[in-house]
Amino acid sequence: MPKGSSKKKAVNGAVIGYGGAFNMGRAHANWMNAAGIQTVAACDLDPARMEAAKQDFPGIRTYTAIKDLLKDDDVDLCVVILPHNVHAKIAAQCAEAGKSVIVEKPMCISVAEADEMIDAAKKAGVMLSVFHNRRHDGDYKAIKDVIDRGIIGDVFHIEISGTGYGHPGTWWRADKKISGGAMYDWGAHFMDWVLNIVPSKVSGVNGYFQKRVWMDATNEDHTHAVVRFENGCVCDMQLGNIDMAPRRRWRILGTKGAIVDGERENHITVHAMHEGLRAVMYVPYQPSDWQTYYDRIAAHLMKGEELEVKPEEARRIISVFEAAERSSKSGKTEKPAYA
Repeated sequence: MPKGSSKKKAVNGAVIGYGGAFNMGRAHANWMNAAGIQTVAACDLDPARMEAAKQDFPGIRTYTAIKDLLKDDDVDLCVVILPHNVHAKIAAQCAEAGKSVIVEKPMCISVAEADEMIDAAKKAGVMLSVFHNRRHDGDYKAIKDVIDRGIIGDVFHIEISGTGYGHPGTWWRADKKISGGAMYDWGAHFMDWVLNIVPSKVSGVNGYFQKRVWMDATNEDHTHAVVRFENGCVCDMQLGNIDMAPRRRWRILGTKGAIVDGERENHITVHAMHEGLRAVMYVPYQPSDWQTYYDRIAAHLMKGEELEVKPEEARRIISVFEAAERSSKSGKTEKPAYA
């Protein structure tokens, strides 16, 4: 049985990337500890961030070079919290060193990189997963519950948006070579949600990418993907920074009803039939619980339970993004490498 899915009494973890932005290094370390995976090491190029790690977790071992961390035989699992364009390289290095790997979303910025990551993990016999923690967001959990109960029937149309108007900033998330583009940040969560709602393969993608306003940033200003599924469902996803009249995040149509958000704080609005009458229901968000992701990682590594977020699922998201960009350039419907 591969090391990544075998039962192990104890698992020790390390975080790679302890940058101050969002304090995600500390957050991942805390989630691991709470799940029973002891955080024993951290790595960051900046010595000051390693001093911060020592303050946050007294006794933790710190490194300023990844090659040194990977020599630490006490580390079983590495969590990669770095810019998108280095996820593949570092994940492969971790796998080759015999470490299981979690990478922050998005998985990477190309299908070729995703293939390399998956191949490296399989060859080494270690686990590879992507931190799609927002499967456990309260609004999505409420939406998924309503859909799974059949209240709105078969879903045939989804609109999902994350747009606004404003400069995208000057850091690496606005640099396409590093970030992958405007679709790769929140879009990774959005497409993960959609692909887990629609039980069908993707038949084609049409992309419409715009670069018109923020010329000092290399990310697109507006990205739009129309994803068609073999079962007939269509998803319309938009992300960008030149929309002065943004849509609500969710609008989902089913054969027996619909779901929208934004009408009442911390609630989704469900339109459906009840005893022959059209009804409007305000369904509260369920509790968000990102800790669940790590609890399930621990259950996989220590008890052999099924992996929640499989790398092939995350690769599928990247393949949809690639198809959208190809379509924007070709003007034609493109099929993703992994439908």
